[in-house]
Amino acid sequence: MARGESSDIGEREDAAAELRRQAAGVSLDRSVALVGLMGAGKTTIGRRLAKALGLRFVDADDAIVAAAGTSIEEIFATHGESDFRRGERRVIARLLNAKPHVLATGGGAFIEPRTRAVMKEKAISIWLKAPLDVLMKRVSKRDHRPLLKEDDPQAVMRQLMDIRYPIYAEADLTIETGDGPHNTAVSAILLALRGYLVERE
Repeated sequence: MARGESSDIGEREDAAAELRRQAAGVSLDRSVALVGLMGAGKTTIGRRLAKALGLRFVDADDAIVAAAGTSIEEIFATHGESDFRRGERRVIARLLNAKPHVLATGGGAFIEPRTRAVMKEKAISIWLKAPLDVLMKRVSKRDHRPLLKEDDPQAVMRQLMDIRYPIYAEADLTIETGDGPHNTAVSAILLALRGYLVERE
C-alpha cells in the first residue's frame, strides 16, 4: 500500500472515530428518516450517520427495487408515478416498523401525504437541504433519475424545489448541507438530534 493511501485510510478512520465520539449518548427509540431532493446526500450522509450511531442503514429505493424485482426507472415507465408512490408507501411503512435504523428516502416520499404521515408517526424526519448548484453538480454524475429525463433538468430541479421545499420544511429537523465534507453534515445532524431528544424528554 502506498504511503498516501495509508494516510487517507488513517484520516477516514480518525474521522469515523470522531463521529462515533459525537454520537455517544444519542439513544434512539425510533428510526431516523432522511428526506430531501435527489442529490442532497441522503445515501452518503445516511451511511456515515448510521455507522456513527451503530445502527443499520437502509436505502428505501433499494428496498423498493428488491420488492418489485425491477428498477425504479422501469416502474415509472411501466406503471407510472402513482403506482410507484403506493409501493413506496408500503415499503417505507414496513421498514419503519422494524427496530431503529437510519433510512434514506427517495425525493418524493415525504411529499406523498400518507407516506409523510407514517414517517412523522414512526421516525425522526430530517430534511437535508442543499442549494441548487450543489444538487445539480451531484445529480449530473448519474443518469438514472426518472424525473430529470428532460431537456432542461435544472429547470425541473428548480420547479421541484419550489413545490417540495415547503413540504420538506415539515420535517422534525432541517440540516443545511453544502458542497463541504459529508462528515460536516453528519456532525450537524448528531448535534441537532441530541438537542431534539433533550427537548422530547
